[in-house]
Amino acid sequence: MASPPTALHFTGDAEADALIAQDPLALLIGFALDQQITVQAAFAGPLKLKERLGSLDAATIAATDPAELESLFRRPPAIHRFPGSMAKRVHDLAQHVSSEYGGHAERVWTEAQDAKELERRIRALPGFGDMKVKAFGAVLAKRFGVEAAKPLAPSYPTLGDVDSVEALEAYQAAKRASRSARRAESTKA
Repeated sequence: MASPPTALHFTGDAEADALIAQDPLALLIGFALDQQITVQAAFAGPLKLKERLGSLDAATIAATDPAELESLFRRPPAIHRFPGSMAKRVHDLAQHVSSEYGGHAERVWTEAQDAKELERRIRALPGFGDMKVKAFGAVLAKRFGVEAAKPLAPSYPTLGDVDSVEALEAYQAAKRASRSARRAESTKA
């Protein structure tokens, strides 16, 4: 396995980018939040949560009263545009990491024997479906050098290909163009 990156250039904020690269739970939380908001906002969420809660420890988050966690998500500026459902998802994720991996999020991938087991482990995480399995697998394979993740990474560009602020901008522009083309095609039908 390659040495982990010092930052993942997903947010444009040096502190948030370093946190998601160096704290495995922060990375998982960022992926859990990466839904219906920008990549930058999703992956800045773990730092906001850490600042508000005082910790990004799985056991601490899991033990936090769900109503309190939701209020932390709602505090302006909100961590997510759907603070209630995302606070629950992060709470469920922290409970899963605590109960299944002893609070050590990196065990999701470091202890997977092969791609099939890694995919099963990722799919078991609250909020992780097909798209997130592929995107997370790509980040693990391309940014962290996780061999078991290589078969999970798709051939098309994902966050795993983002290695700079410029690469994030290019990735997002290509994603917008692809979405626009799909919309235009669907209106013709």
